[in-house]
Amino acid sequence: MTQAKKTITAAVLVIGDEILSGRTKDKNIGYIADYLADIGIDLCEVRVVADEEQDIVDAVNALRRRYTYLFTTGGIGPTHDDITADSVAKAMGVPLYEDERIIKLMLERLKPEDMNEARRRMARIPVGVEHVENKISKVPGFKIENVIVMAGVPSIMQAMLDAVAPRLETGAKMIVETLESVGVPEGEYAKGLGEIAASFAGVSIGSYPSFGEGRFKNNIVVRGKDSAQVSAALAAVAAMLEPLRAAREQS
Repeated sequence: MTQAKKTITAAVLVIGDEILSGRTKDKNIGYIADYLADIGIDLCEVRVVADEEQDIVDAVNALRRRYTYLFTTGGIGPTHDDITADSVAKAMGVPLYEDERIIKLMLERLKPEDMNEARRRMARIPVGVEHVENKISKVPGFKIENVIVMAGVPSIMQAMLDAVAPRLETGAKMIVETLESVGVPEGEYAKGLGEIAASFAGVSIGSYPSFGEGRFKNNIVVRGKDSAQVSAALAAVAAMLEPLRAAREQS
């Protein structure tokens, strides 16, 4: 008998005043969610915190203990408010040090005379980390235990995610099936959908309305890791909807 893969979970911690103020629109959460789903890691929680050390420390400690992995984005640049490395070091109970390997990587792009104090800040990382390669701008992110620290700039974050993914444990991939534009208002199928959801404990079923082309549309999404269960739940939903559709066509 083939042993089922265990569930691997993750959280994302987005760090930055600019996200909370609305000045910068986050483009990383959706990308990370899709990426992790594709490799068999379930994204279970996302938090956004300001550039406040204790808030970051508290969030890191809460999320790294709750999930298999914690991914952070933002706050690893050269300015005074880039305090992610400091905060993660504090959360993990380890000191920071200036990594000469990072200095060398930076000097591949900079002249020695341009290596000022602000830029050297980016070479400060917690003791005991593994580098997460950055093919875009050289300065790496880092991984310490189950915490993966990445840049906030989307292209750099994506490069770092590619670099760290082979080191991650993965589980069974989520199977997603959708009944599109079911043609019945949510209020008419809500009770039946709830009953079906309750009868398939290993499957998640959601109803998602949208508005387009001058009318409301409803999509029902069935998600799970057992293909037989997903197929059975999808069939049950379709069978529940059919008489409701027929009644609307006759009215």
